Amino acid sequence: MIVTGRLIKVLLICPFNVMVVIPGLLLWISRQTGLLASFNLGFNLYRGILGGFFIAIGMIGAYFCVALFTDHGDGTPAPWDPPKNLVVEGIYRHVRNPMIASVFCVLLGEFLLSGYPLLLLWFLFFVAANLLYIPLIEEPQLLKRFGEPYRLYLKNVPRWIPKKSFTKGYK
Repeated sequence: MIVTGRLIKVLLICPFNVMVVIPGLLLWISRQTGLLASFNLGFNLYRGILGGFFIAIGMIGAYFCVALFTDHGDGTPAPWDPPKNLVVEGIYRHVRNPMIASVFCVLLGEFLLSGYPLLLLWFLFFVAANLLYIPLIEEPQLLKRFGEPYRLYLKNVPRWIPKKSFTKGYK
């Protein structure tokens, strides 16, 4: 995996906004309106360790997903630079949406680390939006773009929970 400007740009623009900018704005707005004062945000060691673990796993996952898209897909997860090749390497052999799952981990970790309910609402909203967007919009678009290889991928690789390695028809 080569760290390129393309990789860094996508990491900073796409997942960074969802995982850092929006949660930061939610906390900042809440502080300005006094909403944060009504919650006891004292640090909890166990919740903090678990939150830190989810954030680390999510950040590592997001990096590797973007790197797989740039290295094997000749593109990125960004809408302005989509992959030209179907990526079924690495973690994409086991699950179809590891990038979004990585973002889910970070958002859940942020909530656990902070204990702040508005971050839980942001996490739940983001999960719900993706549970609708991916099967209704993203997958039909990918099916149009990649055709039969993607249909085979859909049939053999689960959307969220890994079950086995996908190799049939590839390599």
